[in-house]
Amino acid sequence: MSNTPDNAIPASPVIPVQLALDDKFQFRCHKGIACFNKCCENIDILLTPYDILRLKNRFGMSAREFIDQYTVDFEMDGHDMPGLKLRTKEDSAVCINLMPEGCGVYSDRPAACRYYALGLVSMRKKDSPAEEDGYFVVREAHCLGHAEPVVQTVGEYRRDQGVDEYDEINREWRQVILKKRSAGPTIGKPSQRSLELFFLASYDIDGFREFVASPGFDEVFELDTRFKQELVQDDVKLLKFGFRLLKQILFGEHTIALKADAAQKRVERYKQRKLLSPSDKAEELADAQDKLYESLGD
Repeated sequence: MSNTPDNAIPASPVIPVQLALDDKFQFRCHKGIACFNKCCENIDILLTPYDILRLKNRFGMSAREFIDQYTVDFEMDGHDMPGLKLRTKEDSAVCINLMPEGCGVYSDRPAACRYYALGLVSMRKKDSPAEEDGYFVVREAHCLGHAEPVVQTVGEYRRDQGVDEYDEINREWRQVILKKRSAGPTIGKPSQRSLELFFLASYDIDGFREFVASPGFDEVFELDTRFKQELVQDDVKLLKFGFRLLKQILFGEHTIALKADAAQKRVERYKQRKLLSPSDKAEELADAQDKLYESLGD
């Protein structure tokens, strides 16, 4: 019989020792281990922008289709910052991609899956311009991988799991999340338009591409023609551009040049459309885009 009180807080699986890239830890996961795929049966996985890009391309879906079928919404903070988590199988915590033979998307699995049994924490010290990454070991009761006689550095493990590519692409997005959390009341709650732009640039890469390729975007920003063409054709470059745009809108970090007459052109275009066009879905879409452009030009 256990002597643990009924209201006791369960022990955390996180080992409270911060590791650097050159620090070593003992762990190995492989198909022959008895607990193989147990970690996929009780998941709570936050999806990053690059996770969604890789998975929606694997399934041959649009970003919107993937979001609708494979994710669930949640709020990342008290200001309604939208986040997405990987959906689980009905009435369970089992990953939707877990098959009898193992992970059904292994080569495109999310960053959180690649990190296991490590965790990543990013912190920004007071008055420091940059965040610092730290790592920690997660030791869950079901996991037998910690008893395997394999020792490696954090850096070696990250490279072996392919997570370094994910971190490099998602880095500026993580900076947006970290700065929003650390700034708190000094920034305040973003406008609804800014939240919509955050969702578009972070998760709906196909919608964001249409947004960047639209005439209204050209009216707001000074972009080199060749660079804009690269954005439209290269998903990763488009993601990274979106993160820069979010920093500009949310925190005033101006790295993308604005056109001086952007606001006036939007007003004139809006008036002209109201005079000449009947009310239909195309006009509704244009109006919605104009509302986003308003926040871009502020």
